[in-house]
Amino acid sequence: MAKTFVLDTNVLLHNSNSIDSFADNIVVLPMAVIEELDKFKAHSDELGRNARGVIRHIDSLREKGSLKDGVPMDNGGVLKIITSHSIKIETGLTDGVMDNRIIRVAFGLHSQGEDVIFVSKDINARLKADALGIQARDFEKEKVKFDELFSGYRELIVSKETIDNFYDEENLDKNNDKIDAYPNEFILLVDETNPKHTGLARVNEKGELCHLNQNYEHAWNIKPKSKEQRIALELLLDPTIQLVTLVGQAGTGKTLMALAAGLEKTLHSKRYEKILVSRPIIPLGKDIGFLPGDKDQKLTHWMQPIFDNLSFLLKDKNDTETKAEKKVEELQQQHLLELEALTYIRGRSISNQYVIVDEAQNLTPHEIKTIISRAGEGTKMVLTGDPYQIDNPYLDASSNGLTYAVERLKNAPMHGHVTLKKSERSALAGVAAELL
Repeated sequence: MAKTFVLDTNVLLHNSNSIDSFADNIVVLPMAVIEELDKFKAHSDELGRNARGVIRHIDSLREKGSLKDGVPMDNGGVLKIITSHSIKIETGLTDGVMDNRIIRVAFGLHSQGEDVIFVSKDINARLKADALGIQARDFEKEKVKFDELFSGYRELIVSKETIDNFYDEENLDKNNDKIDAYPNEFILLVDETNPKHTGLARVNEKGELCHLNQNYEHAWNIKPKSKEQRIALELLLDPTIQLVTLVGQAGTGKTLMALAAGLEKTLHSKRYEKILVSRPIIPLGKDIGFLPGDKDQKLTHWMQPIFDNLSFLLKDKNDTETKAEKKVEELQQQHLLELEALTYIRGRSISNQYVIVDEAQNLTPHEIKTIISRAGEGTKMVLTGDPYQIDNPYLDASSNGLTYAVERLKNAPMHGHVTLKKSERSALAGVAAELL
């Protein structure tokens, strides 16, 4: 018996192809969903683009029949649009609320004996549906198991001779040591008799354990304070790694190291023409409303964390804060540094640049795909973020674009990842990240 999936609007806005994700079952869109899509279609952001994409897709299905009666989809399923549902049973749902109108349709179908599953990214909507006895699920097609997220490195207990051989030789064949590793994964070899006797290795393209590059032990004026930061610098400075993902809580040094590596490879090594830094425009807490000034002046407020890190990196011992800020402005004037809103990246082809996307945990998997696909020849992309600090109401640690990219790309030789665990900002920041 086919199941009936009633979709909430936020599922379609999250993934414009979600209608086709339910195999040979029945997909129901309440009229309230179509009305909400109509409100979003004029938006110039990702939500607007997804709304327009869904509307076009639904319209193309009209050629196959009546949406009221149900039209066949390419995956063997059926799509229906239900205008309303007369329910004589009291639900307790307040009239006039759009979410309640959607849930009422699901409840009506459920009352008729259909095997109904309500799908929504909204936790509260799922709670309402569950309270009415309806199966309620999150949309999980682009979700990963965050607790099992690829960390980029692991420990391996080996003999003393294995570590000694590793230091004496250029590399070790991972197959001889029965290691099932991913490309660019890092292995901490630990002596079984002396835990302090260790060796940090990287899996190369041949599947061998090789030494880390000594030229990548520092960037700009930054030196690593932990093995995770050392791994991060190895990935950030290696030009053969075209995409780097850095995951970690506040204060672990993700943004600082990414910027330091960008300055090193752009200003010192001349490997890239410029540094492009971007981050999603999502406020923490209540939005402060419209900001005055032109685009660059507006971006200054959103990019202040980037300015803070750049000022720290460019500040000499005797420099004042003002002088450090002027150095940042000079880099912008010389077109060596560009700060851009993610809104303006779509459609661009970015070549020979060091691109840093900060706060990437607030992006959907589709947005991450859009950004990465902007990379042209000679461009390196770095995605940083903290999955524990998500401000997008429809994303969580398992469904955001950053963790999705980490898990999906862990087999790609051009990708490298590390999860940073220890806060290095300050003792207070470390306590806050751990205990609050």
